[in-house]
Amino acid sequence: MLDFDKMGGLIPAVIQDAETSQVLMLGYMNREALDKTEKEGLVTFFSRSKKRLWTKGETSGHTLQVVSIAEDCDNDSLLIKVKPNGPTCHTGDTSCFGEDPAVKRAAGIQFIARLEEVIQQRKANPTEASYTNFLFDKGVNKIAQKVGEEAVETVIDAVAGKLDTMKGEAADLLYHLLVLLAATGLELADVVAVLQERHKK
Repeated sequence: MLDFDKMGGLIPAVIQDAETSQVLMLGYMNREALDKTEKEGLVTFFSRSKKRLWTKGETSGHTLQVVSIAEDCDNDSLLIKVKPNGPTCHTGDTSCFGEDPAVKRAAGIQFIARLEEVIQQRKANPTEASYTNFLFDKGVNKIAQKVGEEAVETVIDAVAGKLDTMKGEAADLLYHLLVLLAATGLELADVVAVLQERHKK
């Protein structure tokens, strides 16, 4: 039961990227804007300056696709997690609060977690023509060999100063390492736990 009366018919809506957790913007909704948002799946606000509803991205195309909507404990504000279609801010930035390098790093870490989930899914439910399943079929020895090959290629590029190609080799190394962990029954969390324990010392 949202309390629209507290702020004269409007409630603040914090918009957050569902994947990166970055706060993208703050807007205001009346009951009609919230109903439209829930019905169409795209964030719609009430413009206090234009005195009308406006769907984010209606002119730029940079819409905000709703993933979830949650009320706060006082029932007078919303947290809306979204999938943004392009930059949210009119300046071209991802967020109206500016770019945050820490968010980019966090997004990268979250992607690694999603990649690990995909690899685990391939292991549990093999997909025809999947390279990941090809590796699983070849077994631990073959996967370990690929990890070694990619590690050597990464080292060679690093020593030679070939940073552009090194990025690709390092990506191959990381991917094959995740496959090797899955093939041996381990998870990235097991490795992280070791690092965390070492960090305490």
